[in-house]
Amino acid sequence: MSVRIIDVREVTKPIASPIRNAYIDFSKMTTSLVAVVTDAVRDGRRVVGYGFNSNGRYGQGGLIRERFAPRLLEAGPESLLDDAGTNLDPDRAWAAMMNNEKPGGHGERSVAVGTLDMAIWDATAKIAGKPLFRLLAERHGLQADPRVFVYAAGGYYYPGKDDAALRAEMRSYLDRGYSVVKMKIGGAPVEEDRRRIEAVLDEIGSQARLAVDANGRFDLETAIAYARMLREYPLFWYEEAGDPLDYQLQAALADFYPGPMATGENLFSHQDARNLIRYGGMRPDRDWLQFDCALSYGLCEYQRTLEVLKTHGWSPRRCIPHGGHQMSLNIAAGLGLGGNESYPDLFQPYGGFPDGVRVQDSFITMPELPGIGFEGKSDLYTVMKALAD
Repeated sequence: MSVRIIDVREVTKPIASPIRNAYIDFSKMTTSLVAVVTDAVRDGRRVVGYGFNSNGRYGQGGLIRERFAPRLLEAGPESLLDDAGTNLDPDRAWAAMMNNEKPGGHGERSVAVGTLDMAIWDATAKIAGKPLFRLLAERHGLQADPRVFVYAAGGYYYPGKDDAALRAEMRSYLDRGYSVVKMKIGGAPVEEDRRRIEAVLDEIGSQARLAVDANGRFDLETAIAYARMLREYPLFWYEEAGDPLDYQLQAALADFYPGPMATGENLFSHQDARNLIRYGGMRPDRDWLQFDCALSYGLCEYQRTLEVLKTHGWSPRRCIPHGGHQMSLNIAAGLGLGGNESYPDLFQPYGGFPDGVRVQDSFITMPELPGIGFEGKSDLYTVMKALAD
């Protein structure tokens, strides 16, 4: 029996918070939540695929409702199916969404398509009756590894937040099983950030490693000044020093910062990833790539990005995606990435893990839930199910 997409729904939800990084605050941040409703039934329930976009980019309800969802619904149902005609084909659905789109311009539409792509993959794996990470491993001839490295992202600037509060936050991540934590820099003068870094390093001692994230704030002179300061400390990485598209700045930093650097969360296509590798001076023996499928046209495009990395000698183990969502956890477990970001306290209910999943030595073990596993996270599934109903 063939499968049809019978409805696509979107709602824009607030994920507002008074926190800020070096570039933006999150006081008016939103996300798009989507449900792709199919006519398939598994275990007595209609199969619905769910998706949402990562924090840091606003909800894309207009593009989803006006452009990309209609293309899915208007496509011939058979054109969206796999060769056997028994399940959705995410690549064919992706092609339908991108029909009549010019190349380039990877700003907001990549977020809209990535959100829908997440829901389509969720539905596809549910129809197959498998966790997405196992479905991906099978398709690529790989051995799935349900253990995934995760780090705790936080350390934002917050009204009234002093060093004691920052230390307490980082201590709470260690208490929950993390051995790598991340904090924001660049939103204060360099000497103030030095003090904040030293406070955290003093708190975590030898129990954990610290990564720092400038969120693209710096020009080259400032990025170098920070590099000279940061290289005094044993950091896990120095993240996104300058504008995401300033590959020359990124390349120049290697002369001043011998330690690991990370970037890529604000690059939204395999072409942008290729330019970063070609021109950004990234070093495959130590640096990290943070492309986020939910912001960059989805998993279909992410697979193309991994192929680009492979041709340039990069291992998928050097990829630790931004976003802290379960989609990237599945990709990490299924395609052998280096791990995933997580937000233990922020951007809920969209971040985090299914209920009962615990962090041990900065690793989690994926539960055997069909699809992406959203149904295993009760607070998130409550919101999702309301949209589907």
